[in-house]
Amino acid sequence: MANEPESPVRDKNYNLIWALEASLYNIWKLDTYIQDAEREGDSDLAEWFSKIQHNNRKAGEQGKRMLAERLQGEET
Repeated sequence: MANEPESPVRDKNYNLIWALEASLYNIWKLDTYIQDAEREGDSDLAEWFSKIQHNNRKAGEQGKRMLAERLQGEET
């Protein structure tokens, strides 16, 4: 975003952690959006939100694996 301040930490692992947190947050938040769409009878929108949630879940799992590998590599 144009008005967003630059990250105070310029580090690839920090960026990975930020992206992982964003993916996991989106999974949680999209539950509400899916429920809202279903309550309103909008199955198309609920399905679209579910697809986004699935992609975030996949990204979250990949990010967790990447973070674990990087942290294990730093222990040696």
